[in-house]
Amino acid sequence: MGLDGVAASVRSAASEVFGDRVEQAAGYVELLERHGVERGLIGPREVDRLWERHVLNSAVIGERIPDGVRVVDVGSGAGLPGVPLAISRPDLDIVLLEPMARRVDWLAEVAEKLELPITVVRGRAEERQVREELGGADVVTARAVAPLARLANWCLPLVRSQGSLVALKGASAGEEIERDRAAVRKAGGGEPEVFECGTKVLEVPSTVVVIHRLPPKPSRQRGRRS
Repeated sequence: MGLDGVAASVRSAASEVFGDRVEQAAGYVELLERHGVERGLIGPREVDRLWERHVLNSAVIGERIPDGVRVVDVGSGAGLPGVPLAISRPDLDIVLLEPMARRVDWLAEVAEKLELPITVVRGRAEERQVREELGGADVVTARAVAPLARLANWCLPLVRSQGSLVALKGASAGEEIERDRAAVRKAGGGEPEVFECGTKVLEVPSTVVVIHRLPPKPSRQRGRRS
């Protein structure tokens, strides 16, 4: 389907978000339509709402990501939000991190077919080797991966000091923050902030929680007696 047969509002939003790369985004949607269900990447009910619920919803979080930074997309799965971000923001250096081999294969195929300069890594954010390889990212993204407390524990170690975790969340983001605020602080994060992205182009904007990684506290040294 790509962009054929979708509502005019969706075509308009896609053109606004992806600009002259909208056909590349349409190619990604077509790949998901063709292979997403059979490869266990999306549910059957999602095929008819890929643009508004998944692809545009993911791309607009670029509003909270600075220019030219390195981004690690944790638990990338079908490539969300990492692939739409890579298409809409070619200035970003994006790594897709995914633990499942069959999904890693899919992401590599997508990158090749769409000619996207992204890196695909197999692994989990909490693994030591992954933290050594990918640590120091400016931004870490995640979508539908885990509750905020667990997400902070997994993702903040990959973020450089004063970098940020940008997590796509639903309408209950505020409640999640209230519940997990202490755990986020313990993991090294600052006060979580909630933002809406895509308010000018999407009928239902994307809700994101942004957590900045705090600088490490200076260690206290005992004074020496003369």
